[in-house]
Amino acid sequence: MPYSTIDDIRELLPEAEILRLTDDEGLGVAGVTRVSEAIAQADSEIDGYCGGRYRVPVEPVPELLKKLSVDMAVYNLYSRAVQVMPGVRAERYRNAVRQLEGISKGLVFPGVSARPASDTGHGAETNRDAADNVFSRGTMEGY
Repeated sequence: MPYSTIDDIRELLPEAEILRLTDDEGLGVAGVTRVSEAIAQADSEIDGYCGGRYRVPVEPVPELLKKLSVDMAVYNLYSRAVQVMPGVRAERYRNAVRQLEGISKGLVFPGVSARPASDTGHGAETNRDAADNVFSRGTMEGY
């Protein structure tokens, strides 16, 4: 589930601007796929920062992550379509990254529970215990 949607982006940008940023073919239709790709890129970056501290993707989506996703997706749309990035979009992106750095360090709270300490998300898990051992000191004597 994405952290933001095209409707969230439409609340920030007029339809004409979305069209300008995504209609590479000149068909007069907003490129919804391009918007979805920009959101996916933003969400991947968000997960990269949050993954060490929280289960990702984060569900339900906190308002903070939705806002960061929108700002980063809009930045991604401008990055692919224009030669000069509008200052406000670049600044909002930089602010989003700063907030994500704070989240990854535990300085900014996104509104969700941190993953349990025992759940590092790394390594292997097993459903075996000591009773399932094939080898023991007794079976290994003489080798």
